[in-house]
Amino acid sequence: MKIRRKLGGVCGSDVVVSWRLFFWFVVLFVFSFVLFSTMFVFKGKFRPVVRSVRSFSTARAVMGDSATLSPAVSIREAVKLPEQTLVFLKYPPSLRLFTKDDLICVFSSGDDSPKLRKEKPEAVDSDKFGGQIVRCPETPPGYTVSLAISRWTMDDHLAAGPTHQWDWLVYDAVIDHDNSTVVFVKGLNLKPGKVADVSRYECVYGWDFAKHNRLIRSDVISAAQEIVRCRTPLTVLNGPKSAHGPVKVSVRIKGGSGMLPSIAQPDRIVHPPRRKPFEMCVCTMTRNAAAVLREWVMYHAGIGVQRWFIYDNNSDDDIIAEIKDLERRGYNVSRHFWPWIKTQEAGFSNCAIRARNDCDWIAFIDVDEFYYIRSGESLTSIIRNYTASAEIGEIRTPCHSFGPSGLRNRPRGGVTEGYTCRVILPERHKSILKPESMNTTLINVVHHFHLKDGFTFADVDKEVMVINHYKYQVWEVFKEKFYRRVATYVADWQNDENVGSRDRAPGLGTRPVEPPDWAERFCEVNDTGLRDQVLEKFKDNKLQRLIWEKEEDEGSRRAHNRID
Repeated sequence: MKIRRKLGGVCGSDVVVSWRLFFWFVVLFVFSFVLFSTMFVFKGKFRPVVRSVRSFSTARAVMGDSATLSPAVSIREAVKLPEQTLVFLKYPPSLRLFTKDDLICVFSSGDDSPKLRKEKPEAVDSDKFGGQIVRCPETPPGYTVSLAISRWTMDDHLAAGPTHQWDWLVYDAVIDHDNSTVVFVKGLNLKPGKVADVSRYECVYGWDFAKHNRLIRSDVISAAQEIVRCRTPLTVLNGPKSAHGPVKVSVRIKGGSGMLPSIAQPDRIVHPPRRKPFEMCVCTMTRNAAAVLREWVMYHAGIGVQRWFIYDNNSDDDIIAEIKDLERRGYNVSRHFWPWIKTQEAGFSNCAIRARNDCDWIAFIDVDEFYYIRSGESLTSIIRNYTASAEIGEIRTPCHSFGPSGLRNRPRGGVTEGYTCRVILPERHKSILKPESMNTTLINVVHHFHLKDGFTFADVDKEVMVINHYKYQVWEVFKEKFYRRVATYVADWQNDENVGSRDRAPGLGTRPVEPPDWAERFCEVNDTGLRDQVLEKFKDNKLQRLIWEKEEDEGSRRAHNRID
């Protein structure tokens, strides 16, 4: 069948249209539409939210510099430390954070035929700006580090960011209550306990340090040890947030090595309420303290401590689970991931700044140190007795060092019950600080701070209160001290430096080899004072165990394995 239809064309000719030809034209159009729609849907269906190096570079090659990515996770930067590399992830708002199982550390060689090595991260922590810190294994020499998502193909990974060395770096910053910026720096190599010449340095703020004409410079107020205090520019205090994220701060050495690399994004400390919520707090820095944390927190809660700040220095044990369990039991414990090695003094300064809003007094002790008050009074009562004068800004308590006390295995009831033999003479002291009395330099040495003019310290009589320092425990525990010391200015135990120092175990040397008589060492006087007090105050008579002992330990709690 044909239809004749007159069309008013240019030539005014007749056109004959076949129905069969029209039918096949419609079929071909519909088929093409379905085919191309299906290809479009399936092409994009499995594309990950986080864009890889390959997909971004391909888009740039096709579209030029105008190519942009939708908001996605990216690597902000990385820091190489001994034994691990920290990778800092930046997230867009409201995006779900990855878990450890989602991520893979990718190490790429820089040669013409790049080689890839992939390993699981050791841990993933949240940072203070909504991102994450991924703890990857140590980066091999000649390799760069990146991250991949476990569901991606073998060649896809995030673009690597700039990588810094841990010992030449501005690594943290806080805007203090007086609006100055406290900057924490590795690499200045300033002398311990000494104030440096501030004219040698200046502080530098910016959102992109590569754009030198857009940096803001400010004066240094003080510089000591690993801390530089800067005068914060009003532009930083009051200015709008940049599309690049929070502002960074660095330190420039005038006439010297230039500006240090920085990952430090200063956050502001909230001004304290009229009345601080806690009278007594504790700060500590530790690594792998899960086995002793429960006893340490519960005991000190029993004598008056109300708040604990745990600065976690790269633990790989169950300390996070232990802290969460303590929180569920009502203890006010917070963990602060502090990966920077050999920075105990800087970490204590950081903790003092953060704790001053909440705490009237802050004790700085280790997790193997326990206050022992002979009278059984509370710690807050002792503080009140020694601070009748408003000039007292610090209370110093002598320490007794305890030895293995004849044990070969870790005591089931905890250190306070198990170790009862010590050295006669006290060693050093530890401090309880009124944060308002801190000197602006934040200098602290061996757990005590330099104080402002007008403040002084008080020494506690050892007959009133001491610290039982369970320093020389069974060899299984003690040998961990050879891993690395946390203090900046104290040599590691395996170094040949200052072998005769009081920071070392006398006669032990620099190698973690157990002496045959280790269990009997450091035992000059039997001291059961704190043990007796613990058994009286902290024992659950119904369950016949101390309150910090777990149920699985009950059956074998009395197996002390003493040497006859």
